[in-house]
Amino acid sequence: MLSTPLEQFQIISLFSVKLFCLDFSFTNMLLINLIVLAIFSSMVYFFSADTNYLGETTFFLIPNVWQTLVEATYETAAQLVFDNLNAEGEKYFPFISVLFTFILFNNLIGLVPYSFTITSHLIVTFTLSLSIFIGVMIICLQIHKVNMLSVFLPANTSFGLALLLVPIELISYIFKPISLGVRLFANLMAGHTLLKVIVGFAWSMLLLEDFLALMHIIPLLVLVILMGLELGVAMIQAYVFTVLTCIYLNDSINLSH
Repeated sequence: MLSTPLEQFQIISLFSVKLFCLDFSFTNMLLINLIVLAIFSSMVYFFSADTNYLGETTFFLIPNVWQTLVEATYETAAQLVFDNLNAEGEKYFPFISVLFTFILFNNLIGLVPYSFTITSHLIVTFTLSLSIFIGVMIICLQIHKVNMLSVFLPANTSFGLALLLVPIELISYIFKPISLGVRLFANLMAGHTLLKVIVGFAWSMLLLEDFLALMHIIPLLVLVILMGLELGVAMIQAYVFTVLTCIYLNDSINLSH
């Protein structure tokens, strides 16, 4: 058992590799990343190829469970793109689909016992959101050039009011990637911490004597309900992160607020 609920988020070095003043250690976070990448790559390979390694067709007119899962994931990403970006978003579909599946897989693998939740670390989610935001700004700059600055100044605004609105719009614009990363991090970390607290409480009751030891069944039942809730949160947060990315991308293309 872990001594504290927050110990499950600790990054542990499995193999220490240091070069000069840089640390290239193989950590549990990197291990889970490689596992997610292997699972994702395997699913794409086996369920998108025309034939499998036996030379048999892998496409079914009536899809099996795994094929339905892969198709549903990509249909969700495609729907997000076309709902927010219309036909112009078709070229961004590969990025949006990979982003959605990456966050979804990392959220779900964190629910496996003794695994590691990458998206429960602020440095990961903030780096992801900041890199997306920088890319969105570059796209906006390529399309609109200097007119990009109009996003900080609403139309038909007087000079006096502009002195007040421009700093507000600028601060709001800067906080978009911060809120995007913090939202994902906070929801995943809070949920996993709560699960660990319930498990620790059930274990403590089990160590008691007599009738009280049997009462540990109650927190275990609550744990089952919370696991279902966390499963929903993992999928919803991946969906929300992708939706907001599409919205920010649409705002940069159309210069809307």
